[in-house]
Amino acid sequence: MTLVIMAAGMGSRFGGLKQIEPFGNDGEFILDFSIYDAIKAGFNKVVFIIKEENYDLFRDTVGKRIEDKIEVDYVFQKNDEIPEGYECPKDRVKPWGTGHAILACKDVVKESFLVLNADDFYGSDAFEVASSFLKQSKKANEMAMVGYQVVNTLTENGSVKRGVCEQKDGKLTRLIESNVEEINGIVNCKPLDGSLEFNVEAKSLVSMNMFVFTPLIFDILEHDIKDFFEKNKDNLEKCEFLIPDVVYNNILNGNITVDVLDTNAKWYGVTYKEDKESVLKAIKSMIEDKIYPEKLWK
Repeated sequence: MTLVIMAAGMGSRFGGLKQIEPFGNDGEFILDFSIYDAIKAGFNKVVFIIKEENYDLFRDTVGKRIEDKIEVDYVFQKNDEIPEGYECPKDRVKPWGTGHAILACKDVVKESFLVLNADDFYGSDAFEVASSFLKQSKKANEMAMVGYQVVNTLTENGSVKRGVCEQKDGKLTRLIESNVEEINGIVNCKPLDGSLEFNVEAKSLVSMNMFVFTPLIFDILEHDIKDFFEKNKDNLEKCEFLIPDVVYNNILNGNITVDVLDTNAKWYGVTYKEDKESVLKAIKSMIEDKIYPEKLWK
């Protein structure tokens, strides 16, 4: 089973490469804990999506300490790898988004896989539910998303971007990309498309970009990215080809179904610099409770 980790994005609000910020007792990064949990859940291959200029950095840190624990591969998300007929703006540094990142794996990943963000701490239960889904025989168009209770994904330091889920009979029907914040005990959601804000219950599910895909997703991405560039040809400086948008659009079109996999795991992440201390404390507490060893890889 393959784990794909998206690690090409720069953390603008945090200020730098969040993915290489040490959080464990032995200098481990957040993504080390994801890999550790994935191995425990039965995953035997990890593919890092990174910027080519960061290859040596990743290989010398994360890569070298896990190469004897799990098969490791790397793919590069390159801004100039876009549909024919379009040019990347010269001043664009930011990657083209999560959909573009996953598409970079098409020549390396030939099997169903779990994909997630490098700078999010997902918790072991999330990997177990994803692993269980992957072990079942599925049709090519049957995907899944791990859904987190929104209360388990918030920070005290400001709003966070979340895909608020609507579902029917365990299938995802809608993802509303929103800025989410708890204010006076009420979870408020402001959709990014400018539509009316709304409130949700604390246990309502949100997406944390943790999806299970079959290889069909690559065909879908190759098709949809052409439409994306055509629609955004006048906004190529800032637009992003995002996987939640691709998932939602293809649900609407009847191309795929997406099971919602409920997890009781608590998310941790560094959206803001001020979040780092709370994440360090949480990981230290889990080590003290023997959920993780003092040193993950020794």
